[in-house]
Amino acid sequence: MYAFDIATDVPKAELYAELLKAADALTAGEPDGIANMANISALIWQFVPDLNWAGFYRMVGGELVLGPFQGKSACIRIPLDKGVCGAAARTGTTQLVEDVHAFPGHIACDADSRSELVVPVKRDGAVIAVIDLDSPLPARFDTDDAAGFEALAKLLSTRI
Repeated sequence: MYAFDIATDVPKAELYAELLKAADALTAGEPDGIANMANISALIWQFVPDLNWAGFYRMVGGELVLGPFQGKSACIRIPLDKGVCGAAARTGTTQLVEDVHAFPGHIACDADSRSELVVPVKRDGAVIAVIDLDSPLPARFDTDDAAGFEALAKLLSTRI
């Protein structure tokens, strides 16, 4: 069993350094990508405040397919030309959206979501998954959050 002491009132750099250490401990040596995504979803849920959804979409057959997550039920399949997740997978770049209602083609799986951060996970230059975070707060995410999750995506690139 793993037990992590989580202080969410620390500077973001410290929060994400601790998240990365915990993620490394949970996934090191475990070859099952689904198990690793499940544990990381739970870890994100514990570590990162003000979320209403946290999880993964996996690239399967040219579209995103729901992976392990924490939060309300979600959209199962997302085409690459739709939504924030589709944009992240299609472009291979992080999408930081302060107001999801202003994002063209936003997919509203949860009407309570106001802001979103989606980070692609790449292996050998190809997107294999995205980490998707939703918040009920407008402008919840910033560049520090993006950098923290980009470091997590890099760690996970060979573990999912």
